[in-house]
Amino acid sequence: MDLTEKPIAQEYIYKGRIVNLRVDDARLPDGGTAKREVIEHPGGVCIAALTDKEELLFVEQFRYPYSEVVLELPAGKLEYGEDPFAAGKRELREETGATARHYTDLGKLYPTPGYCGEVIHMYMATGLSMGAQDLDDDEFLEVRHIPLEEAYRMVMRNEIRDSKTQVGICKAYYHIKGGVNA
Repeated sequence: MDLTEKPIAQEYIYKGRIVNLRVDDARLPDGGTAKREVIEHPGGVCIAALTDKEELLFVEQFRYPYSEVVLELPAGKLEYGEDPFAAGKRELREETGATARHYTDLGKLYPTPGYCGEVIHMYMATGLSMGAQDLDDDEFLEVRHIPLEEAYRMVMRNEIRDSKTQVGICKAYYHIKGGVNA
């Protein structure tokens, strides 16, 4: 069975600085129709940066939608058409001051496929050199170093709730530890 849904009509409800919201009429596989609310997002990038001591670099920052400080891997929003790898290197340097000699592609993540088209590109960075942060004017965060083993355990204990961070940690852990369980 072909599961593809095809857009019939699209109406933009909101166009913003970061996201656009549209409501589509879609043709369903059985010929019926349904409304689909879609958030258009340019995508993002997330970096699991690992020091020579097997510590991951994290940032803590206040996340307004949750009204709390969230522990995350360094990450950022892409501009439309921006190269994800170049953006990842930039975000790592801006948020943590780190640059890396080696990068490993950890794949892509669809954080909310039910209504948002965002794709997060994930990388692991190694061979780090530390420098100064270069934060945006409206960006306030603190850098933390957490051993890879402990970060993995924190994910498994639900102490890290951010999806890109959970996946980035688990993929880095698997890559470094050769797939062994903690």
